[in-house]
Amino acid sequence: MEQEFELIAKTFMGLENVLAQELTQLGADNVQTGRRMVSFTGNKEMMYRANFQLHTAIRILKPIRHFKARSAEEVYDNVKTIDWSRYIQPGKTFAVDSVVYSDEFRNSHFVAYKVKDAIVDQFREKTGTRPNISVSNPDIRLHIHIAGDDGTIALDSSGESLHRRGYRQESVEAPLNEVLAAGMILMTGWHGECDLIDPMDGSGTIAIEAALIARNISPGVFRNGFAFEKWPDFDQDLFETIYNDDSAERPFEHHIYAYDVDMKAVNTARMNVKAAGLSQDVSVEQQDFKDFKKPAEKSIMIMNPPYGERITTSNLLGTYHMIGEKLKREFSGNEAWVLSYREECFEQIGLKPSIKIPLYNGSLECEFRKYALFDGRMADFRHEGGIVKTEEEKREMAQKHRFKKNREFKEHLDGNDFYSLKKEAQANEDGDIRTFKFHSFDDRRKPARQRSNDDRRNAPRDHKGHGRRDDFRRERRGAGRKPDRRKPRFDEDE
Repeated sequence: MEQEFELIAKTFMGLENVLAQELTQLGADNVQTGRRMVSFTGNKEMMYRANFQLHTAIRILKPIRHFKARSAEEVYDNVKTIDWSRYIQPGKTFAVDSVVYSDEFRNSHFVAYKVKDAIVDQFREKTGTRPNISVSNPDIRLHIHIAGDDGTIALDSSGESLHRRGYRQESVEAPLNEVLAAGMILMTGWHGECDLIDPMDGSGTIAIEAALIARNISPGVFRNGFAFEKWPDFDQDLFETIYNDDSAERPFEHHIYAYDVDMKAVNTARMNVKAAGLSQDVSVEQQDFKDFKKPAEKSIMIMNPPYGERITTSNLLGTYHMIGEKLKREFSGNEAWVLSYREECFEQIGLKPSIKIPLYNGSLECEFRKYALFDGRMADFRHEGGIVKTEEEKREMAQKHRFKKNREFKEHLDGNDFYSLKKEAQANEDGDIRTFKFHSFDDRRKPARQRSNDDRRNAPRDHKGHGRRDDFRRERRGAGRKPDRRKPRFDEDE
């Protein structure tokens, strides 16, 4: 039976519980939430699946060692005692990423240099040669994290951030992060049970992520690759089996409607939807939300209106007032979820939210609010069996802090402030890794999947709209990967 080991999945602030639920459903053991991360245990198959199938993880780390990091010398010595020949083969390149929250170390790059020096010095002393550094495309990517005096050195099994799905062909100004969009959708509890509407969809991120969730499509199917594919112990047969197994995908009986007032955004969203092979499930049309009419079928609405920060609007508060009026008049009997930044904006909606969930959109501390819309009085709605807030939502809300009242409107950023916010956003993405005491591993694991005799990569599909994903799967045939795998070859379903 393959040995289990410690793993860490990083995510955005506020998505930890959603990610933990995903990992539990995936079959991970010892799942524990932390700050911007979730720790768990699993074997090689679990690590591959976590990278390939999770919707709300930014990257998956495999810790090599936890140690005390009270000085630069202590970091150097601890890193140097690791046998790096197990991880970096002769002629291979490596890179070191660093995240530091410590009074001892004021510069994270300095910590990365100490780690690099320790590894290079070890190879020189043992072999007389040294591995080379490649910042842009290393064979092995390492991650050093220091919080206080606790250090963790880990292998980065993902490489490029997992939010970079691979389906985005073009973008609009200030696009919503794919991981955040998926987390928002999962927070609503929607998995395709009804129609979904995004009336301000931008480049189509919410609509596409919703379609992936509704059909239970692994978001990693579009990616060009993962860092673990360059590891010395990479099991290509195992990963090919995982990659080509679409047995968990399911039909979607409803539809996703995406709208935007900007025709350029509409064209961009259509291009991205088509590149993902989801045109059968997602319609993208030009429409101003002020012209929105009540849908014929029961629906859920998820929207990310402008905040007046990265995207400006001439009448921000008026826009939110219009949103509230449209929800009251044209969306009764359904529920709407709104992500925004300012309390002043939420107040203009004029509706009482049933739940408020703090979330970070980049460096902006936002809130994701649910509005249960109904005609008449709340008491009558409850009496008729209407649910404003589920028990799970009550527990979630009880653990969250209150939204900051009367948040000040920020001035337009100058250059220095822009880079400061970029640093804050990076810190949010990098997250915090804590040292956990893990329970003993459970040896009772399901047997490894076996590749079926019939090659799924050559089997015809019995449902429409997945042709592009089949192309991606077929291109993994053999040991090599075609260099043009990411080039758009749009599906032909519209």
